Amino acid sequence: MSNFPVLSLLTFIPLIGAAFILAIRGEKEVVNRNARQVAMWTSCAVFLLSLLLWANFDNSTAEFQFVEHHEWMPAFNISYHVGVDGISVLFVLLTTLLTPICILASWESIQERVKEYMIAFLVLETMMVGMFAALDIVVFYIFFEAVLLPMFLIIGVWGGQRRVYAAFKLFLYTLLGSVLMLIAVMTMYFDAGTADIQLPAPTKALPSGKFDGAVPQSKVGRPAPLPQGAPLCGASPPPLPKAGR
Repeated sequence: MSNFPVLSLLTFIPLIGAAFILAIRGEKEVVNRNARQVAMWTSCAVFLLSLLLWANFDNSTAEFQFVEHHEWMPAFNISYHVGVDGISVLFVLLTTLLTPICILASWESIQERVKEYMIAFLVLETMMVGMFAALDIVVFYIFFEAVLLPMFLIIGVWGGQRRVYAAFKLFLYTLLGSVLMLIAVMTMYFDAGTADIQLPAPTKALPSGKFDGAVPQSKVGRPAPLPQGAPLCGASPPPLPKAGR
């Protein structure tokens, strides 16, 4: 499966399902029934595909697997780069598992704007899977911020009594974090000259010199002199004076 674009399929199949739901027309009951069914079948198909990803994952290596790399903006060293390791593969699997469960849980409870609700959930799944699989920091930031849009709609439209308050609270709390993250992303990009998270290991040799663990090293590689009277590591402390009666 090394050349099979399983991560791209996991990411964008929910978006294709959302497009199918968007094209549904007819009476309200028919639209609601078809929207639920398309969302459920789409999310179940994505979950089964994630099981295939998990079954073919090699636990004996720490390298990123199922890597896909396509040039996006080569002038800025930004590319569509995705892959999973032992941690992110579990998050992808958890996302694809929870999505059909959430759709099934809202099968009867959501009766208004069912079509829009199912579209929002499938778009949310796309953004979450893309966020966990991204190996380019710009791609990660785009997916990470795009997650907030369907979350804002789901909370603000289909939430509880104070849903509008909760939605704007979510927006205000995440706005500051998003700005700070953008500054961090730009700093990392300009410092490294690339947006690729999977950077090669440094090959620059460390300066030679023996390190004693008890005596610090000087610039010339010889043990630096300790201050007079300073105890050496491992030396027994001086005996305490006996208390007089």
